Amino acid sequence: MMNKNQAHGAVKDLEGKVQQQVGKLIGNKEQQVKGLQKQAMGKAEKGVGDAKEMVKDATSAIKTTLHRP
Repeated sequence: MMNKNQAHGAVKDLEGKVQQQVGKLIGNKEQQVKGLQKQAMGKAEKGVGDAKEMVKDATSAIKTTLHRP
């Protein structure tokens, strides 16, 4: 299951891809750059979410291991 950061990051990345392509279609370099920036921000936010999930999974595994008889 995705956490909030992973979901927001994926959406922001997709929005950036669309914005970049629209910029290419209409010949607007500024929109292309803004789209690339949005993609980078989305990938970074998704990375934060991925890291949070890894910590959560590791914590859960440690708790499970410690509570074994």
